[in-house]
Amino acid sequence: MSVKQFLGLLLLVIGTTACKSVAVLPNKAPVDKVDIKLLSRQIEKQHPKFMHLRGRIKAVYDDGENKQQVIVSLRMSQDKQLWLSANMLIPIAKLLINPKEVQFYEKFQKTFFKGDLSFINQQFNTNFGYKNLQDLLLGIPVIKPQKGRWRQISNPLDYVLTTRKRVQNFQPTYFFNPTQFLLKEQRFVLAESGHVLSFKYPEYQKIAGENLPKRLEISYFDGKQLLQLKLEYTRMQFPKALSFPFRIPEGYQPISIKP
Repeated sequence: MSVKQFLGLLLLVIGTTACKSVAVLPNKAPVDKVDIKLLSRQIEKQHPKFMHLRGRIKAVYDDGENKQQVIVSLRMSQDKQLWLSANMLIPIAKLLINPKEVQFYEKFQKTFFKGDLSFINQQFNTNFGYKNLQDLLLGIPVIKPQKGRWRQISNPLDYVLTTRKRVQNFQPTYFFNPTQFLLKEQRFVLAESGHVLSFKYPEYQKIAGENLPKRLEISYFDGKQLLQLKLEYTRMQFPKALSFPFRIPEGYQPISIKP
């Protein structure tokens, strides 16, 4: 499976102060030579905390030649499992991911897949786990700034942090809002290929006191072609309980996914 096919699959399924915090300057500009440990604490405070999440996603895929839109129902039990159901007037595909397994099926070709996250990592030469994928959807840094060695890149608009060496086969760079400390973009330069994988969060929404992305823009650039997947989150809520209905229909054929 190529990166283009993989993103298409996603479419179907888917300075310090006295109180020891980073100062917000009157001009809302980032602090030069910020204490990264203190900044990381401010950032972590903004991460959403919940048990169950439910909502809808309008997903638009664009590879420069073709454009397609589907509506995706989302259910998530934090750190446990993620369920997506894609619809085009009728259900067309379902996906269920947990830390150990990935399962999905689609109704057009009547095929299904059971495996692990390696089929995703093979596309990008990464080492993402379940929680990494969950964090990408929630606007949380995949590699936490409080871990490892980081440096600040001077920028007049945002706090920009990058690691001093590659992590998990890529070089991450993060952009944070200097007043709310919300993640605006996490960008990964992939080892060996030099291709760029980016997750931008241009807008957030407040749900029951928690910050969740309102929009997410995923892009992949291989030096020649730009692939984009734009997600808009709506009807987000934190229910007390959730079910995750998933059963592969009888008669569907298994498929093997290769890079």
